[in-house]
This record gives sequence, C-alpha cells and structure tokens, in this order.
Amino acid sequence: MMPTLTALLCLGLSVDLRTHVQAGTPPKPTIWAEPGSVVPQGSPVTIWCQGTLGAQWYRLEKEGSSVILDTQSPLGPGNKATLSIQTMIERYAGTYRCSYHTPTGWSERSDPLELVVTGAYKKPRLSALPSPVVTSGGNITLQCHSRQGFSGYVLTEDGEYKLSRAMDAQRLPGGQHQALFPVGAVTPSRRWTFRCYGYLRNSPQVWSEPSNPLELLVSGFYRKPSLLAQPGPRTNLEEYVMTLQCCSETVYESFIIHRDGASGAPGLSGQLRAGGSYASISTGPVAAALLGTYRGFGSLGHDPNVWSAPGAPWTS
Repeated sequence: MMPTLTALLCLGLSVDLRTHVQAGTPPKPTIWAEPGSVVPQGSPVTIWCQGTLGAQWYRLEKEGSSVILDTQSPLGPGNKATLSIQTMIERYAGTYRCSYHTPTGWSERSDPLELVVTGAYKKPRLSALPSPVVTSGGNITLQCHSRQGFSGYVLTEDGEYKLSRAMDAQRLPGGQHQALFPVGAVTPSRRWTFRCYGYLRNSPQVWSEPSNPLELLVSGFYRKPSLLAQPGPRTNLEEYVMTLQCCSETVYESFIIHRDGASGAPGLSGQLRAGGSYASISTGPVAAALLGTYRGFGSLGHDPNVWSAPGAPWTS
C-alpha cells in the first residue's frame, strides 16, 4: 500500500449465487479517475475500478512497480472500488490497471489508465502561426515552445472536447525546443481554446505547468472595418506615440487590432460614433519591435469567437 493512499471500498459481494457458478473468466473491469486523469500537483484524485456484483476482492497495480497497491476483501455490496490519493505528487503519476476476484477466478486486467501530474516544470509558451485569427474553414499551426529541454509537448483543448495530442520536441537554434501542431477546418461552431505542456522522456506522465490559454478567433462573417493610424507612417521612431483606430459603419460591440506574427491580439471595447462604431489603441513609444502589418476586426458580441473579415492592412 503506498503511503498517503486511502482505500475506500465499495466492493462487490452478491447474494445472488447464480453469479458464483458462471464458468470462464470474469469480464474485464473498467478503470477511470475523478475529477480527471490530468491532475495538478497537490490536488486530490480518486481512481475507480468497476467490476461485477460477484467480486470478492479488487486489486490495483501500477506499471513498472512490483508492488500491488491494494488487495482487499469487500466491506459491503456493490460492484466498484475506489482508491483515493489525497495529495497528487510525481511518484503517483504513471499507468494503472485493476482487476477483481470472484469464485471463478481473477478477471482480466482493465485497460490502462494514464494518471498525469502537472506543475512539475515552468510553463511553455503557446503561439498561433501565422495568427490566432483564422478564416472560417481555414487551417492553422500551433507552436508550443520553451527554453527548457523538454523531450516532447502535449496540446490539449478546453471544453467538452478535451482532446490531447503529444509530439516530440524539435531543437531550434538559440536553445529553444518546440513542437508544431496543425489544426484544420477551424469553424465558428464551437470555441477553440488550447493549452500545452512539456514533459521529459523518462517521465512522460509528469508535465509542466500549463501554458497560458490560446483562443482562436474565426473571422470573415461580418463587414470589415477600416484601420487608421495617427499621426501616420514612420517618422522618428522614438519620438511619438502611434495611435491605431479601428472604425466601422456596423455597430460592433468589440474590436481587436492584431499585428501579423504576434501571438495574441488585444481586445477593445467598441464605442459609438456617428454612423457606426470605433475603438483605438496606442502602441508607443514606437520602436522597431512594434513595426509590422496591422489588421482590425470587429465582433457583434453575442458570439465572442466570431469576427468580421479583416480590414485593409496598415504597415508601419
């Protein structure tokens, strides 16, 4: 029994003797974790194993360990057992399987459960290439990168989809490590919010802190706004504050002004003006890092994931 693991048994003991005389191997049990199998460091998690009503004992095993974590007699009727980890730490991360015993013998082992702990390393960065603003139906590439020597990265999607993908890291000049995840057919039918994690090859179930969330914005559904710059294109780069103003005849509730190649885009509240709406942002004092091509987008607000077509670009 691993220290700090508390066994709470809801194990099967059936009074129906028909179960006890069934021939053959008992059915394979089901294993899962609540609230989920990706657990922040220090948080509690419960592993569940579900067998049949004829179960007499349940057993939980961790891959790579010769120790059987739990073998117990039933304390009451039921067809499930639970094992509670009060404080998730790195040593509990790994691959688990469970099985149970009936009068006819031991069941098959369950399918594997990958229990992951997060927060072991500093978070990587997640960027969208070329931009987090995507035309409906378009493709985009997400870049997870860090200066830490991660062997691989995992990309996860928030929400009911909760998809995850792992990819080996590539080493770049300058000490960066990255993985590129293609995302295709981005549509406004749902929100597209992602995070990524880094891990080392010898402990693939021990992940970093999650990156900051990255939400893709789907454009092309409303009339494009106009983008104006004041006082205008380049003069003396260190002597003025440049103001960009996004204007539209459509009364948009919010705007974004995005610089090509940047990883994010600031959200701006729309303001009413004669014949439409506008928003403005100051980018100065202007320096070489702020030079580039800017585009403006507008949103009606009832669906924050859906934006207008991009306005004509302005290049500084």
